[in-house]
Amino acid sequence: MGVDLGIDGRHALVTAASKGLGRACAEALSAEGAKVFISSRDAAAIERTGKAIGAAGWQAADMSRPGDPEPLVKAAVAKLGGLDILVVNAGGPPPGTFQATPLEGWDTAYQLTLMSAVRLVHASVPHLKKSGQGRIVFITSISVRQPIPNITLSNSLRAAVTGMAKTLSRELAPDGITVNCLAPDNILTDRIRQIAASTGADPEERIKQMAAAAPSGRLGDPSEFGAACAFLCSRQAGYISGQTLGVDGGTLIGVH
Repeated sequence: MGVDLGIDGRHALVTAASKGLGRACAEALSAEGAKVFISSRDAAAIERTGKAIGAAGWQAADMSRPGDPEPLVKAAVAKLGGLDILVVNAGGPPPGTFQATPLEGWDTAYQLTLMSAVRLVHASVPHLKKSGQGRIVFITSISVRQPIPNITLSNSLRAAVTGMAKTLSRELAPDGITVNCLAPDNILTDRIRQIAASTGADPEERIKQMAAAAPSGRLGDPSEFGAACAFLCSRQAGYISGQTLGVDGGTLIGVH
């Protein structure tokens, strides 16, 4: 008999969920019985994913654009009848070194990575306070603990999200809301392929090298990441808050 995570019937919003880590989280929550509402910038893609995973609803929304997150939360609450779980995801900003990154790139990444999270949480908190088992999970990166070469924007702005999450965890604790971060490293998604291609080497060969360098000798599967998300949203994780959980196969070297 499986473990009941206490998610059955809960209402969840997962952003940037048409593929990759966002989709993996949405699938895991749906498999546990949650009613899931998902979003993506690509209307056709999010509809395909919504139908494939049995989502309760979906809507196209660009998390980097001011004015999109708030209507998305409103639509999700209307469709689901409330909100218990918010999984904040927005994909990653373009890779590149500090010197190769134009100044305007920082403004774009700021809106995509940090302000999308701020706006989603700001719109969701009043609903999560009514839950009794409110959960916020930010998808960040292992780079917040161990910066990764050639992704300056992500290293910087995901660290800001982590600081916000830690602050929120104390502020929202009296309302029964937990706030945590999931920090992936080398989960095989399109993002990893993008980073591999940015190095100038053959992308597939670079991915093989990344897998060989991992302690387990392989890259992670998105479903493994989704399972970690489902646990953080569970009833059993009610006393875990303010944490960054690495889903990295043991690649993080530092002791924290």
